[in-house]
Amino acid sequence: MTDKIEGILRRYEEVLRELESAGMQNETERLTALMKEEAQLAPIAECRRALDEAEKTEEDSRLLLKSEKDPEMREMLKEELEDAQEKIELLTNKMKVLLLPSDPDDRRNAIVEIRAGAGGEEAALFASEIYRMYTRYADSRHWKTEMVSLNESGIGGFKECTFRILGEGVFERLKYESGTHRVQRIPETESGGRIHTSTVTVAVLPEAEEVDVEIDMKDCRFDVFRATGNGGQCVNTTDSAVRLTHIPTGIVISCQDEKSQLKNRARALQVLRAKLYDRRKREEHEKRADLRRSQIGTGDRSEKIRTYNFGQGRVTDHRIHLTLHKIDSILNGELDEMIDSLIRFDQAEKLSAERSTEQ
Repeated sequence: MTDKIEGILRRYEEVLRELESAGMQNETERLTALMKEEAQLAPIAECRRALDEAEKTEEDSRLLLKSEKDPEMREMLKEELEDAQEKIELLTNKMKVLLLPSDPDDRRNAIVEIRAGAGGEEAALFASEIYRMYTRYADSRHWKTEMVSLNESGIGGFKECTFRILGEGVFERLKYESGTHRVQRIPETESGGRIHTSTVTVAVLPEAEEVDVEIDMKDCRFDVFRATGNGGQCVNTTDSAVRLTHIPTGIVISCQDEKSQLKNRARALQVLRAKLYDRRKREEHEKRADLRRSQIGTGDRSEKIRTYNFGQGRVTDHRIHLTLHKIDSILNGELDEMIDSLIRFDQAEKLSAERSTEQ
């Protein structure tokens, strides 16, 4: 591990020197790449510096303890030594996490698809609540959301919904949300007071760039139609909505949120690019079984990942066996505690897999 850290620190110094070099401000593309690399390497460099300081403090405390005779001073030095040892342990664990292979998609924006599953109108209503949960979470992190397409049910629920979330590290935090979300409650439409179980599926895709996926326009068929639902006078009276069919894969995408047919076409291509990129990633993951075993569920649409039980006021994530009795807060967008727990669990699993590989 030491050699790896030293190599990273040397590269960090090289990046800093290049960023400070004359003329770099005129090379926009290179400057952007260097700034991204610097942001990735800086936490490791900072952790190494803090670890060096803690190790120096530990060494000094040990040496002073050998010669110190005064009882009060010895007690103080012992406390300093214990604090330094505790800090070293924490920083060493932090460094191990920082050195884990990073997902190159973590810094990307995300495209989120929400679909009502089993449960009819109740599932559609819950789908709209899940959408609200994510948009509120995005607001709390100062991310931007953009609707791509929406198919509403008769009583205000969502049959299907696709939207973008734009910001720093969106996919890194939301990738664990893919899967089946189950709700247990008495629906508004239930007159007998019986608890129903309904499901909603969520797919979180990293937004792909044109350089990531090349789309042959000969493989795409575009149909236009009149948008329905909310969206304003122009949206509902012109053929601005677009349905894109990708012939080789059979993927169909509808986009109607924009008033312009060209903008809807561009949005549809954006979603298609993300789907094709996600499909390619899944194929690669299937070839690397070890990687799949070291990950908690981050994309299997059929996997039941979470239950929202209104009667008990709890939300349970089945992958990490975590239950939080704060359903109202979570549905109001307070997802950090749940997501942080998933990230820590995922990191622990990957560290364990690395140790097994080393042995």
